[in-house]
Amino acid sequence: MVPQLRYARTTDDVTIAYTDDGHRGPALIWLPPAPFSDVVAQYGIPVLRDAYARLSSQLRLILFDGRGSGHSQRDVADLSLETELRDLDAVVREARLTRFALFGYYHSVPNAIAYAARHPSLVSHLVLFGATARGPDVMSAPETQALLGLIERNWDLFVESAAHAWMGWGAGENGRLMAEMFRAATTPAIARAAMDATAAADVTAEVPMVIAPTLVLQSRSERQVPAALTQALARSLPDGRIGLLAGSAASLFAEEADADIGLILDFLTDQAGSAERRGDPSGQSGLTDRELEVLRLIAAGETNAGIAHQLGLSVHTVERHAVNLYRKIGVRGRAEAAALAVRRGLV
Repeated sequence: MVPQLRYARTTDDVTIAYTDDGHRGPALIWLPPAPFSDVVAQYGIPVLRDAYARLSSQLRLILFDGRGSGHSQRDVADLSLETELRDLDAVVREARLTRFALFGYYHSVPNAIAYAARHPSLVSHLVLFGATARGPDVMSAPETQALLGLIERNWDLFVESAAHAWMGWGAGENGRLMAEMFRAATTPAIARAAMDATAAADVTAEVPMVIAPTLVLQSRSERQVPAALTQALARSLPDGRIGLLAGSAASLFAEEADADIGLILDFLTDQAGSAERRGDPSGQSGLTDRELEVLRLIAAGETNAGIAHQLGLSVHTVERHAVNLYRKIGVRGRAEAAALAVRRGLV
């Protein structure tokens, strides 16, 4: 079910629509994927509805439509980063939040970074996907520019192409519904203005001021934002870490929803580090027997191919086990996993 639609008013008198599931637990504000946001329609897309339900089982999940889109005020002229931060401010005030996590997704990543840098006492965690501090890094790819050229020429073709580029052309009903949402969420003029604002955004100078623990999600085959840029951002954040996703899609939840959601929930609810504090000196944090085998072989210096040969598995399956165990024990890669395994006597 779609949570009740609520409204907030910005300091420049723009009405912002948002949903708040009201559940107990840490609050997470999911920033809108500007300009294609419609919080009601999103709950009608199965892959998103299921993800929101899973997240809401442990978090207080808040979504909102940015100005110019969805159920928020449409007749707006300014879509700059500063005005979009006003939208977020309005939701924070109306929902009476004093501490919360932020989720930034592609175009909203600079917004999340800027808000966390400017409000360190409010933001507890950041989760970023399609992550770069500079809008041009997202918008300058030739294929992206070609797609944006369709906005004024053929709106229907643009939204169909954009939705399926995001979800994958095999997305079926999810892709069809996503395209419908994109088509109705905003107008070509607002979409163009939002894309231009994204292309101008650059919060690089604010990255060092983000003190919140930050999970930078990275898929195995990112097409929109190169892995080198994502990794550089994670390294430049004071408390940044890479979260390796099992899938390779340009969107979350499209391929490995359980793994994606588990990675996010573990980070936001601090399950990865809680086992040791509760008296689990091994720090295994719920590793399966197979994951423990893989961890021991990683610590012994084996490659994924070598592990696959020894355990009679495919290399892809070993990669999946590695991603899962990294998430569970709270490390960013093989070197950290190996060091932790040696330190805790697991090898």
